[in-house]
Amino acid sequence: MAGQINSGAVVHVGDNLFLKLVAGLSTFAGWVSAAMILSSVAITCQMIFIRFVLNGSTIWQTEAVVYLVVSATLIGLSYVQHMRGHVNVDLIPMSLPKRARFVLSIFTMSLSIAIVAVMLWYGFDYWHFAWSRGWHSDTVWGVRLWIPYLSLPVGFALLLLQMIADLVAVVLKIEPPFGLGEI
Repeated sequence: MAGQINSGAVVHVGDNLFLKLVAGLSTFAGWVSAAMILSSVAITCQMIFIRFVLNGSTIWQTEAVVYLVVSATLIGLSYVQHMRGHVNVDLIPMSLPKRARFVLSIFTMSLSIAIVAVMLWYGFDYWHFAWSRGWHSDTVWGVRLWIPYLSLPVGFALLLLQMIADLVAVVLKIEPPFGLGEI
């Protein structure tokens, strides 16, 4: 099965159950991220109405919008990776022979996986620190910070899983290296 994206690139998962499950998780994360963005827009509109129409003050809206947008960005990482929405500079891979392109793809994906794994480790550590210490924001709302900080380990875990799936797809020759077919 393949999913079509705006750029015309096709993301292949074949009949591989692992790739299908990860693609489903990434798609679900994309929907959650979109819902967070939509919620932040609705909250912003409500905040504008309260401030400028009712001439009232807002307490939680600005903080909620910031947390929602940052969380949507982190949670949506895996969906963007799945849909190949990140910026690619493929001049070097295009100029390489097929075997060298494959090796470069494995190397860069492995390095990227290692970097995201480190980010996941420190994101989890930061979330856990906020949770175990009972951190609250220094605002009137006083939100428990472990709630918005949870998007760090969740977002990076989903991204890591998607990147591993991308590596598996290249190794199993379900997806061509760098998404480049025969040139």
